[in-house]
Amino acid sequence: MVNIKINNTPLQVKEGTTIMQAAEDAGFRIPHLCYLPGINEIAACRVCVVEVKGVKRLVPSCDNMVAEGMEIFTNSPRVRDARRTNVQLILSQHDCLCATCIRSGNCSLQTIANDLGIVTDDYARVLEKNNWPQDFPLIRDASKCIKCMRCIQICDKVQNLHIWDVTKTGSRTTVGVSLNRDIKETGCSLCSQCVTHCPVGALHERDDRQKLLAMCGALSDPEKITVVQVAPAVRTAWGEQLGLTREEATPERLAAAIKALGFDYVFDTNFGADLTIMEEGSEFIERFTHRDRYAWPMFTSCCPGWVRYLKGQHPEMVDQLSTAKSPHQMQGTCTKTYFAQKMGIDPKKIFNISIMPCVAKKSEADIPSINDSGCEKDVDMVLTTRELVRMIRADHINVRNLQERPFDSPFGSGTGAAVIFGVTGGVMEAALRSAYFLLTGQNADPDAFQNVRGMGGWKEAEFKILGERVKIAVASGLGNTEKLIQALKRGEVSYDFVEIMACPGGCVGGGGQPIHDGEELASLRGDNLYFLDRKNSLRFSHENPEVQMAYREYYGKPLSERSHHELHTDHHAWKMPGER
Repeated sequence: MVNIKINNTPLQVKEGTTIMQAAEDAGFRIPHLCYLPGINEIAACRVCVVEVKGVKRLVPSCDNMVAEGMEIFTNSPRVRDARRTNVQLILSQHDCLCATCIRSGNCSLQTIANDLGIVTDDYARVLEKNNWPQDFPLIRDASKCIKCMRCIQICDKVQNLHIWDVTKTGSRTTVGVSLNRDIKETGCSLCSQCVTHCPVGALHERDDRQKLLAMCGALSDPEKITVVQVAPAVRTAWGEQLGLTREEATPERLAAAIKALGFDYVFDTNFGADLTIMEEGSEFIERFTHRDRYAWPMFTSCCPGWVRYLKGQHPEMVDQLSTAKSPHQMQGTCTKTYFAQKMGIDPKKIFNISIMPCVAKKSEADIPSINDSGCEKDVDMVLTTRELVRMIRADHINVRNLQERPFDSPFGSGTGAAVIFGVTGGVMEAALRSAYFLLTGQNADPDAFQNVRGMGGWKEAEFKILGERVKIAVASGLGNTEKLIQALKRGEVSYDFVEIMACPGGCVGGGGQPIHDGEELASLRGDNLYFLDRKNSLRFSHENPEVQMAYREYYGKPLSERSHHELHTDHHAWKMPGER
């Protein structure tokens, strides 16, 4: 411990603590823009400067450590002037049209500028020109970039993809796509962790709300039947920016909010998740009982960011992916085939919208070979959780006063196993619950496979089913995924079944979820999903009555000819940039 003073307050602080952390712990918040602990500690923005007695220059608090006898002032006249000047200089290269910015009201730069009382332009504004493909699911607005370098560090250190880099020199220094490439030429997984860690509106998802309203005739075209499905992870995050507690933001209130927007049907993607388990679990059993026919391990295929990563970085392993579509794509196909047939609806009149915690789903829905309903696209449009929240706000819906309502049938029921699809380890746990039943004819304890839970980036476990040893692994975050794959290639580990999610913590930490700058909420959101699993009366995918009905009335059984045609896909039928 070292003895210091912050703003004349004596403190004892552990040696090796940054000035910023010491001040935060003592209740003195120091504003900052570029800092991300353990990831981006480069003191680029200079907003966090403080005055240290006896030191001539102001020092950034994010990368300087406390020392014995140090006296620190976080808001001295020198600090105030420097901080204000530094923020004004950043604003001089920033498009300050906040009213039309996608991050207005949730922007760290906007907040700091307001806190500092900056209401005039003291420096001439020079903006970087934008040249970006507006049809790509991930959008970069160069005129809003503040060169904090967070996107570079997240992509390099956490996701291992190296999509972003510093470009140009001198006063023209900025951030761009590495190796001077067009973004469409890269192996970007569209995980969009760069988006959720950008402090401003320089990076965001392609906003498809106006396109949706135009294509659906403002939701009033009687010829269009609008069908919305909601992913498991959305239900644990949608209320965060609407002022709802987690107790208030129930799935039933979410269904009511979507109905209030004017959509015809609101389905639960939990149905698609349970259906995925029946197909993927059956596929695993088929491979496991005929081991000599397949390469190992078998990888899950629910995460399109992970599929893009594998195809772009390790295309020789693509055959190890499950051929099962992701849950929302399965459900999209079901809606335009089974549902349309059951309800006597012309499938061409159905407009499918998926509400997802993910930007990569926008790209997945556009893959031609994934659409098997015969109606061009099975999922016509994907909106992120953030886009849904903006639609609710635009219509001034008071969600707190809405009466809860169930999801519509026949795709309205879901099990606890489906709910936990949204958290790392959840797909694996759900699959093992049903695989055990399919092999033994009886249910295991629903919590028997909880060793795969937790926010660890790479977890492994071993279970016995009918005396057979099943070795599994779970990884989230593409940096952890790369470590796992390299260990597999070196022969250091071997597994039967591996679950991968591109985003750290799983879909709950997805690139389309609400942004809370400086906070990582994947663990808290994941806990909420496990709570919903525990309180569900059905905790096994094979017990979902609507899934059972779908097999009786339409698909026959898992891995049947029809289900193989409509619920599975060929991962070789489309190419990533550079893939041969």
